[in-house]
Amino acid sequence: MNQTNSIFRTFLKYVSANIFGMIGLSCYILADTFFIARGVGADGLTALNLAIPVYSFLNGLGLMVGIGGATRFSIAGGSGDKAARRTIFTQAFCFMLCLASVFFIAGLFFPYRLAALLGADASILPLTGVYLRILMLFTPMFMMNNLLIAFVRNDGRPQLSMTAMLLGSLSNIILDYILIFPFQLGMAGAALATGIAPVISILILSRHFIKKENQFHFCRTKVHFKSIRDICSLGVSSLIVEVSSGIVMIIFNMLILKDSGNLGVAAYGILANIALVLISIFTGISQGIQPVLSKCFGKREDTNIKKVLRYALTASVIFALISYGCTYLFSDPIVELFNKEHDTALHAIAVEGMHLYFTAFLFVGINIITAAYFSSIAKPGNAFLISCLRGFLLVIPLAFLLSALFGLTGIWLTVPVAEALVTVTAVFLLMRSRH
Repeated sequence: MNQTNSIFRTFLKYVSANIFGMIGLSCYILADTFFIARGVGADGLTALNLAIPVYSFLNGLGLMVGIGGATRFSIAGGSGDKAARRTIFTQAFCFMLCLASVFFIAGLFFPYRLAALLGADASILPLTGVYLRILMLFTPMFMMNNLLIAFVRNDGRPQLSMTAMLLGSLSNIILDYILIFPFQLGMAGAALATGIAPVISILILSRHFIKKENQFHFCRTKVHFKSIRDICSLGVSSLIVEVSSGIVMIIFNMLILKDSGNLGVAAYGILANIALVLISIFTGISQGIQPVLSKCFGKREDTNIKKVLRYALTASVIFALISYGCTYLFSDPIVELFNKEHDTALHAIAVEGMHLYFTAFLFVGINIITAAYFSSIAKPGNAFLISCLRGFLLVIPLAFLLSALFGLTGIWLTVPVAEALVTVTAVFLLMRSRH
């Protein structure tokens, strides 16, 4: 088998597994959206949409530690740095526990205050507060799941990572139905289902340790702040993407509440959660190429690095065209899945928003993959710039500007305009790095 076929097969092995796995992982919140829409109604959708930024924050921190640590693990393996390869998992695990404890304590004592800060009014506050409390108490499980998924994937087992993500998501869907409908637990049931899902995923990932197939282990070592800083720098682009999506959602909720009230926020909740699933395809590609690129970088295989990047960008463009075409043609039935009361106003807002907001897919994949490429080859500065630009540096000012000029239509156009501008920057950085 020649080298081109070998690297292409490796690309397919990792990317296909991660696309399916990330779609499954993204369905955590989408399942909540669907069942809350059917079981609680528009108020439940609004409450969920106000709570999702917190999920973005805790998930982003988990991804930062997991992907950052696993990237260093792979680079160290390729370059023969045995000391870093031996201790990096323990360093990442200890740091993850510190971060998770902050969310756990906040969920235990301050969920309703946090819900009020996120914009929940008197009618929505009880629903948002109970969802946040349960969600944040499961923070250690969410972060541990992100850590193990990344390390197992980089340890040569992308299929096991995929299986864990898919079965965790499937358990969430089943539990959502059971706890919301037969048990009549409403928002609390949705939060419990979402919190139990990563526990199922962790149990599946434990096979990697039980079978003693793992090359990463716990070891006796002091916490090294240099290692923590290195983990953060390599994983920070993942954090920026998740955290900024939470910040942007808060800003959008505020602007939409002012323009269209709770109904507009409910419509945005439908779009945002469908977008999470579709964007997970691009995230799956980016996380799939990360172990391959990092190993090639450690071994100085420049030709293979270029090939993997080309395969990833081509796949993202194809997926973008398919995603937008499907959501445009089938926007009406998609929206109706989440419209329990068949509210014509909600339907109209959501369909118009879908046609405009989802044009961002044509640029999102290029930006996500380019950021992952730079992180994987130890150029975190470029990855950080792309992530910040697409995260909040462009989106937030554009949201205020376009909403002032065009109202709700301007809000729907904010993300596509921002992503298009970031793509120009990403292409420039790619061209410069090649030279």
